Amino acid sequence: MNIPNLSVYRSEYEAAGLSLPLSPVKKNHGGLLSVLPKAAAEKKGWPWTTETDVKVFDSNINWPKITVVTPSFNQGVFIEQTIRSVLLQNYPNLEYIIIDGGSKDETQAIIEKYAPWLSYQESRNDRGQGHAINKGFSIASGQYYTWINSDDYFLENVLHKVAYKFLTTKAKFIYGYGYSYNTATNTFLLVKVPPVLDFFLKIPSIIQPSTFWTAAINQPIWEDLYCSLDFELWLRIARGNRKLLIKEPLSVANGHDMAKTFNPEMKHKWDDDEKKIWAADAHGPVPHWHKVNFINRIRLKLLAIFKLI
Repeated sequence: MNIPNLSVYRSEYEAAGLSLPLSPVKKNHGGLLSVLPKAAAEKKGWPWTTETDVKVFDSNINWPKITVVTPSFNQGVFIEQTIRSVLLQNYPNLEYIIIDGGSKDETQAIIEKYAPWLSYQESRNDRGQGHAINKGFSIASGQYYTWINSDDYFLENVLHKVAYKFLTTKAKFIYGYGYSYNTATNTFLLVKVPPVLDFFLKIPSIIQPSTFWTAAINQPIWEDLYCSLDFELWLRIARGNRKLLIKEPLSVANGHDMAKTFNPEMKHKWDDDEKKIWAADAHGPVPHWHKVNFINRIRLKLLAIFKLI
């Protein structure tokens, strides 16, 4: 496994003159909706014409800084929805970083439109999604981390819910349900996940945009992976740490022709990632794989019977 050193990336930014730590997202009394660029007339509801009520944030609580990173490349159709879903959380201590890989569509213009409310943004060639995420986290200063891809978006009030759980529990890794939205059929599918135990971590179930973790357990993305980079990261940072499931949807993943999970042309890349992850010099083969799957199927049936998911 060739895992990069984030301090190298950070040093490159510092050498280029970037002042760290970054400034948090600008706040506005009453919320950001009134000062952000107006949504197109046909756009209604979250995150276009509604926002998280700032009153949900108790002024007596010292809300911890959350860092959100958005890796981006040619997702101009979706990225404005992503950006607004982060900013309109109205979270009082937010660091928001966008790392765009030099998009050639309308992405850069949209990012520039929201630049006054971003902690940092750049648009230049990179080595792919994993590299972009690593660059973002290398300059992060939050106590809690997450990333949201430029074709996905958070649901309303998510950062408040997650931060409160971190503050009131000893969890270091928080995850929740999510929606998968099929852009072709205009339909939403609620995706529930079971409580994750270390024994079952090697069975993919965690929804990436609905996942948050403490900065203390963060590790770099394995940049050689193309599709399964989130799954592989969970194998390293979730194991041995206290995990907490929020049993409600936290995000929406847009399913479209170019999405890795929807595009059949991506199958060989998923297969390549699987070979790399289970190679002897990475996580190694899973002994008794059929037995693990069988036990998991029984577990899922019991969880469903007792309505625990």
